[in-house]
Amino acid sequence: MKYTIYFFLLLSYSICAQKAIETSFIKKTALKADLFIAIDNFDTKYFINNNVFIKKNANKTITYNNLQLGNITSANAFNPLKINLFYKDLNSIVILDNRLSEIFKIDFNTLVKYKNVSHVSTGHDNTIWIFNQDNQKLELFDYKTRTTRAQTVPIQNVVLDLKSNYNFCYLLTKNYLYTYNYFGSLVKKIKNNGYMQLTESNGDIFLNKNNSLVYLKKNSDTIVPISIPNLFINEFFVTNETLYIYTDKNLHEYKIKID
Repeated sequence: MKYTIYFFLLLSYSICAQKAIETSFIKKTALKADLFIAIDNFDTKYFINNNVFIKKNANKTITYNNLQLGNITSANAFNPLKINLFYKDLNSIVILDNRLSEIFKIDFNTLVKYKNVSHVSTGHDNTIWIFNQDNQKLELFDYKTRTTRAQTVPIQNVVLDLKSNYNFCYLLTKNYLYTYNYFGSLVKKIKNNGYMQLTESNGDIFLNKNNSLVYLKKNSDTIVPISIPNLFINEFFVTNETLYIYTDKNLHEYKIKID
Protein backbone atom coordinates (compact mmCIF):
# COMPACT_ATOMS: atom_id res chain seq x y z
CA MET A 1 0.00 0.00 0.00
CA LYS A 2 2.88 2.34 0.94
CA TYR A 3 4.56 1.81 -2.46
CA THR A 4 1.29 2.47 -4.26
CA ILE A 5 0.97 5.84 -2.49
CA TYR A 6 4.57 6.72 -3.42
CA PHE A 7 3.89 5.79 -7.04
CA PHE A 8 0.91 8.10 -7.32
CA LEU A 9 2.78 10.91 -5.54
CA LEU A 10 5.64 10.63 -8.02
CA LEU A 11 3.21 10.46 -10.94
CA SER A 12 1.42 13.61 -9.73
CA TYR A 13 4.74 15.41 -9.34
CA SER A 14 5.89 14.47 -12.84
CA ILE A 15 2.63 15.77 -14.30
CA CYS A 16 2.72 19.08 -12.41
CA ALA A 17 6.45 19.78 -12.72
CA GLN A 18 6.40 20.88 -16.33
CA LYS A 19 9.70 21.95 -17.84
CA ALA A 20 9.80 25.71 -18.34
CA ILE A 21 9.81 27.14 -21.86
CA GLU A 22 13.11 28.90 -22.47
CA THR A 23 13.45 32.41 -23.92
CA SER A 24 16.43 34.25 -25.39
CA PHE A 25 16.91 38.00 -25.27
CA ILE A 26 16.70 39.90 -28.56
CA LYS A 27 16.75 43.59 -27.68
CA LYS A 28 15.39 46.37 -25.50
CA THR A 29 13.86 49.51 -27.01
CA ALA A 30 13.03 52.75 -25.25
CA LEU A 31 9.30 53.46 -25.51
CA LYS A 32 7.28 56.00 -23.58
CA ALA A 33 3.73 54.72 -23.27
CA ASP A 34 0.92 54.69 -20.77
CA LEU A 35 -0.41 51.51 -22.35
CA PHE A 36 1.35 49.26 -24.88
CA ILE A 37 -1.13 47.62 -27.23
CA ALA A 38 0.58 45.54 -29.92
CA ILE A 39 3.33 45.21 -32.51
CA ASP A 40 2.81 43.76 -35.99
CA ASN A 41 4.95 41.82 -38.50
CA PHE A 42 6.36 45.07 -39.90
CA ASP A 43 7.59 46.25 -36.48
CA THR A 44 4.80 48.80 -36.27
CA LYS A 45 4.03 49.60 -32.66
CA TYR A 46 0.58 50.52 -31.34
CA PHE A 47 0.37 52.24 -27.97
CA ILE A 48 -1.33 54.97 -25.95
CA ASN A 49 0.49 57.91 -24.42
CA ASN A 50 -1.09 60.97 -22.80
CA ASN A 51 -4.49 59.70 -23.96
CA VAL A 52 -3.35 59.72 -27.61
CA PHE A 53 -3.46 56.51 -29.66
CA ILE A 54 -0.20 56.16 -31.60
CA LYS A 55 0.82 54.00 -34.55
CA LYS A 56 4.58 54.16 -35.07
CA ASN A 57 7.16 52.47 -37.28
CA ALA A 58 10.66 53.37 -38.46
CA ASN A 59 9.37 55.73 -41.14
CA LYS A 60 6.18 57.25 -39.85
CA THR A 61 4.13 58.11 -36.78
CA ILE A 62 0.41 58.81 -36.92
CA THR A 63 -1.91 59.59 -34.03
CA TYR A 64 -5.56 59.75 -33.04
CA ASN A 65 -7.21 61.49 -30.12
CA ASN A 66 -10.75 62.45 -29.25
CA LEU A 67 -10.94 64.73 -26.24
CA GLN A 68 -14.75 64.72 -26.29
CA LEU A 69 -14.81 61.03 -25.34
CA GLY A 70 -12.46 61.32 -22.39
CA ASN A 71 -9.78 58.77 -21.56
CA ILE A 72 -9.07 55.69 -23.67
CA THR A 73 -9.71 52.66 -21.48
CA SER A 74 -8.40 50.01 -23.89
CA ALA A 75 -7.50 49.46 -27.53
CA ASN A 76 -7.29 46.45 -29.82
CA ALA A 77 -5.22 46.28 -33.01
CA PHE A 78 -5.64 42.59 -33.83
CA ASN A 79 -7.14 43.72 -37.14
CA PRO A 80 -5.03 46.77 -38.15
CA LEU A 81 -7.69 47.75 -40.69
CA LYS A 82 -10.37 47.95 -37.97
CA ILE A 83 -8.74 49.09 -34.75
CA ASN A 84 -11.12 49.63 -31.86
CA LEU A 85 -10.71 52.15 -29.05
CA PHE A 86 -12.90 51.83 -25.98
CA TYR A 87 -13.93 54.82 -23.86
CA LYS A 88 -15.51 53.30 -20.79
CA ASP A 89 -16.48 56.53 -19.04
CA LEU A 90 -18.74 57.50 -21.94
CA ASN A 91 -19.67 53.90 -22.82
CA SER A 92 -18.48 54.38 -26.40
CA ILE A 93 -16.26 52.71 -29.01
CA VAL A 94 -14.49 54.18 -32.04
CA ILE A 95 -13.40 52.00 -34.98
CA LEU A 96 -10.35 53.26 -36.92
CA ASP A 97 -8.83 52.24 -40.26
CA ASN A 98 -5.10 51.74 -40.86
CA ARG A 99 -4.63 55.52 -41.25
CA LEU A 100 -6.36 56.05 -37.91
CA SER A 101 -9.35 57.67 -39.54
CA GLU A 102 -12.75 57.03 -37.96
CA ILE A 103 -14.87 54.37 -39.68
CA PHE A 104 -17.59 53.93 -37.05
CA LYS A 105 -18.50 55.33 -33.69
CA ILE A 106 -20.81 53.48 -31.31
CA ASP A 107 -22.45 55.16 -28.34
CA PHE A 108 -24.03 52.35 -26.31
CA ASN A 109 -26.05 54.88 -24.33
CA THR A 110 -28.14 55.72 -27.39
CA LEU A 111 -29.02 52.18 -28.48
CA VAL A 112 -32.62 51.03 -28.25
CA LYS A 113 -31.35 48.22 -26.02
CA TYR A 114 -28.92 50.03 -23.74
CA LYS A 115 -25.66 48.22 -23.01
CA ASN A 116 -23.36 48.96 -20.09
CA VAL A 117 -20.00 47.80 -21.45
CA SER A 118 -16.91 47.04 -19.35
CA HIS A 119 -14.59 45.17 -21.78
CA VAL A 120 -14.13 45.13 -25.56
CA SER A 121 -12.19 43.05 -28.09
CA THR A 122 -12.13 42.46 -31.86
CA GLY A 123 -14.44 39.98 -33.60
CA HIS A 124 -14.72 38.70 -37.18
CA ASP A 125 -16.25 40.71 -40.01
CA ASN A 126 -17.89 43.87 -38.62
CA THR A 127 -18.19 42.67 -35.06
CA ILE A 128 -16.67 43.29 -31.67
CA TRP A 129 -16.88 41.26 -28.49
CA ILE A 130 -18.30 43.24 -25.57
CA PHE A 131 -19.02 42.32 -21.98
CA ASN A 132 -22.37 43.76 -20.88
CA GLN A 133 -22.25 44.43 -17.13
CA ASP A 134 -26.02 44.75 -16.76
CA ASN A 135 -26.90 41.24 -17.93
CA GLN A 136 -23.42 39.77 -17.20
CA LYS A 137 -23.23 38.39 -20.75
CA LEU A 138 -20.48 38.33 -23.34
CA GLU A 139 -21.95 39.51 -26.65
CA LEU A 140 -20.77 39.47 -30.26
CA PHE A 141 -21.97 42.89 -31.40
CA ASP A 142 -22.33 43.97 -35.05
CA TYR A 143 -21.42 47.65 -35.05
CA LYS A 144 -22.79 48.24 -38.55
CA THR A 145 -26.30 46.96 -37.87
CA ARG A 146 -26.15 47.81 -34.13
CA THR A 147 -27.37 44.32 -33.28
CA THR A 148 -26.13 41.38 -31.21
CA ARG A 149 -25.25 38.34 -33.33
CA ALA A 150 -24.51 35.99 -30.43
CA GLN A 151 -24.35 36.02 -26.67
CA THR A 152 -23.34 33.73 -23.84
CA VAL A 153 -25.24 32.65 -20.77
CA PRO A 154 -24.75 35.00 -17.77
CA ILE A 155 -21.28 34.90 -16.22
CA GLN A 156 -21.54 35.61 -12.50
CA ASN A 157 -17.92 36.49 -11.97
CA VAL A 158 -15.53 39.45 -11.88
CA VAL A 159 -14.08 39.99 -15.38
CA LEU A 160 -10.33 40.66 -15.45
CA ASP A 161 -9.40 40.56 -19.13
CA LEU A 162 -10.81 39.90 -22.60
CA LYS A 163 -8.93 38.91 -25.77
CA SER A 164 -10.03 37.40 -29.08
CA ASN A 165 -9.19 36.41 -32.63
CA TYR A 166 -11.54 35.91 -35.56
CA ASN A 167 -12.78 32.52 -34.35
CA PHE A 168 -12.62 32.53 -30.55
CA CYS A 169 -12.98 34.82 -27.57
CA TYR A 170 -11.09 34.34 -24.29
CA LEU A 171 -12.62 35.74 -21.12
CA LEU A 172 -10.50 35.76 -17.97
CA THR A 173 -12.50 36.08 -14.75
CA LYS A 174 -11.46 35.88 -11.13
CA ASN A 175 -12.36 32.18 -10.95
CA TYR A 176 -12.16 30.83 -14.50
CA LEU A 177 -10.74 31.27 -17.99
CA TYR A 178 -13.53 30.78 -20.54
CA THR A 179 -13.14 30.11 -24.27
CA TYR A 180 -16.11 30.82 -26.58
CA ASN A 181 -16.59 30.37 -30.31
CA TYR A 182 -18.23 33.02 -32.52
CA PHE A 183 -21.65 31.44 -31.91
CA GLY A 184 -21.31 32.31 -28.22
CA SER A 185 -20.96 28.64 -27.26
CA LEU A 186 -18.62 27.67 -24.44
CA VAL A 187 -15.71 25.61 -25.80
CA LYS A 188 -13.49 25.36 -22.72
CA LYS A 189 -13.48 26.39 -19.07
CA ILE A 190 -10.49 26.03 -16.77
CA LYS A 191 -9.86 27.25 -13.23
CA ASN A 192 -8.00 30.52 -12.79
CA ASN A 193 -5.22 30.11 -10.25
CA GLY A 194 -4.50 33.78 -9.69
CA TYR A 195 -3.81 34.99 -13.24
CA MET A 196 -4.63 38.65 -13.91
CA GLN A 197 -3.77 39.24 -17.59
CA LEU A 198 -3.87 37.23 -20.79
CA THR A 199 -2.77 37.48 -24.38
CA GLU A 200 -3.45 35.19 -27.33
CA SER A 201 -1.41 34.05 -30.35
CA ASN A 202 -2.88 31.66 -32.93
CA GLY A 203 -5.15 30.12 -30.33
CA ASP A 204 -2.39 29.64 -27.75
CA ILE A 205 -2.88 31.47 -24.45
CA PHE A 206 -0.29 33.27 -22.34
CA LEU A 207 -1.15 34.33 -18.77
CA ASN A 208 0.46 36.65 -16.24
CA LYS A 209 0.46 36.05 -12.49
CA ASN A 210 2.60 38.33 -10.31
CA ASN A 211 5.03 39.07 -13.19
CA SER A 212 5.43 35.39 -14.02
CA LEU A 213 4.22 34.12 -17.39
CA VAL A 214 2.78 30.72 -18.29
CA TYR A 215 1.73 29.09 -21.53
CA LEU A 216 -1.46 27.18 -22.35
CA LYS A 217 -1.32 25.43 -25.70
CA LYS A 218 -4.41 25.35 -27.87
CA ASN A 219 -6.53 22.24 -27.18
CA SER A 220 -4.60 21.54 -23.97
CA ASP A 221 -5.27 22.08 -20.26
CA THR A 222 -1.62 21.84 -19.22
CA ILE A 223 -0.09 25.05 -17.85
CA VAL A 224 3.62 25.42 -18.68
CA PRO A 225 5.83 28.10 -17.07
CA ILE A 226 7.89 30.46 -19.25
CA SER A 227 11.42 31.32 -18.18
CA ILE A 228 11.86 35.12 -18.20
CA PRO A 229 14.02 37.60 -16.26
CA ASN A 230 12.64 39.33 -13.20
CA LEU A 231 10.66 42.19 -14.76
CA PHE A 232 7.69 44.28 -13.73
CA ILE A 233 5.21 43.48 -16.52
CA ASN A 234 2.92 46.33 -17.46
CA GLU A 235 1.73 44.65 -20.67
CA PHE A 236 2.88 41.71 -22.76
CA PHE A 237 2.23 40.47 -26.29
CA VAL A 238 3.23 37.41 -28.35
CA THR A 239 3.51 37.13 -32.13
CA ASN A 240 5.66 35.07 -34.52
CA GLU A 241 7.46 33.30 -31.66
CA THR A 242 8.48 36.63 -30.18
CA LEU A 243 7.51 37.70 -26.66
CA TYR A 244 7.22 41.44 -26.04
CA ILE A 245 7.18 42.70 -22.48
CA TYR A 246 6.56 46.35 -21.76
CA THR A 247 7.97 47.69 -18.53
CA ASP A 248 8.40 51.29 -17.45
CA LYS A 249 9.60 53.14 -20.63
CA ASN A 250 11.14 50.03 -22.22
CA LEU A 251 9.95 47.32 -24.61
CA HIS A 252 11.80 44.03 -24.12
CA GLU A 253 11.85 41.41 -26.88
CA TYR A 254 12.56 37.70 -26.38
CA LYS A 255 12.64 34.76 -28.75
CA ILE A 256 10.30 32.07 -27.48
CA LYS A 257 10.45 28.61 -29.01
CA ILE A 258 7.38 26.47 -28.44
CA ASP A 259 7.18 22.92 -29.77
